[in-house]
Amino acid sequence: MTAAVITGAGRALPATYEQDAVWEGFFAQHYAGVRSAERIFKATGVRTRHAVANPVDEDLSNWGTGARMERYVAEALPLGKQAVAGALDAAGLAPGDVGLFAVATCTGYATPGLDIRLASDLGMPVGLQRLLVGHMGCYAALPGLGAVTDFVTARSRPAVLLCCELTSLHVQPAQRDLDQVVAHALFSDAAAAVVVQPGAGRGRRIAGLVARTDSSTADHMTWDVTDLGFRMGLSPRVPDVLGRHVGEVVDELLAGAGLRTEDVAGWAVHPGGPRILDVVRDELGLPERQVAASRRVLAEHGNCSSATVLLVLEELADVDGPVVAMAFGPGLTLYAALLLPA
Repeated sequence: MTAAVITGAGRALPATYEQDAVWEGFFAQHYAGVRSAERIFKATGVRTRHAVANPVDEDLSNWGTGARMERYVAEALPLGKQAVAGALDAAGLAPGDVGLFAVATCTGYATPGLDIRLASDLGMPVGLQRLLVGHMGCYAALPGLGAVTDFVTARSRPAVLLCCELTSLHVQPAQRDLDQVVAHALFSDAAAAVVVQPGAGRGRRIAGLVARTDSSTADHMTWDVTDLGFRMGLSPRVPDVLGRHVGEVVDELLAGAGLRTEDVAGWAVHPGGPRILDVVRDELGLPERQVAASRRVLAEHGNCSSATVLLVLEELADVDGPVVAMAFGPGLTLYAALLLPA
């Protein structure tokens, strides 16, 4: 079978702001009277984030969902175009070479969608196949990567995956709800893209993919469409549930390639929050340095939902040897991918 290889990556980030500044400039008043809110903001491990709508400058918390979706399209198009163009340049391909364009997002929708609009703007072929991976949440990059891998393997044509998330458009009205405090303290905006090519002699080969969904804990993480944007529900029990499953998922993933945990040179763990990274590190028996790239992305960019694991993979671009990418989200769902040198 033809190997599917990641040969290029690109990113686009909107304006950066300081975590302390957004607390002092907006959320301190937004959550006045919620005694633990400031502590939560300071405990996230986040120093800077990115936003197309910084709440210090404009408060969207009472915008209707329709207005937020219009803003999503306006902001996502230039970010997505920059990320995809960067990935194609890194891979040495032209837009006309692409056979499948997949877009993952859970923060905005329109028809025609980003896939159609960006394909046209970039000059992708009129016979292009397209795929929208919608509302899967923070782990969506990995099932998206699985879908483009299957296409590349079956069709022997290149594919592009774009993850574009604008969580800043979903700031919610003030409530005494710690789920909302945590979400507003963690999440950030970003677009990230990768190019996958058949049989390339450089890059990272996608060698395996494992998924696990614990539907008994489906209420632990939710992302509901409301009249005032999308609203997150986030239980503090999420890290403990992930801890019950992460070991067996990684064992299954590595066993398929005859590898053990100690054979893995790099770990791209989705930094859903500092406790999640602690649990993955401890359950897998990893040294702290193996989750350093994930902590760095969390500190510098926040949790950018589906784009985040691709940002961590970029941090590991110079790692020589097997790499495991992991991401987690609603379901509760764990996804893990094994990437090997081409």
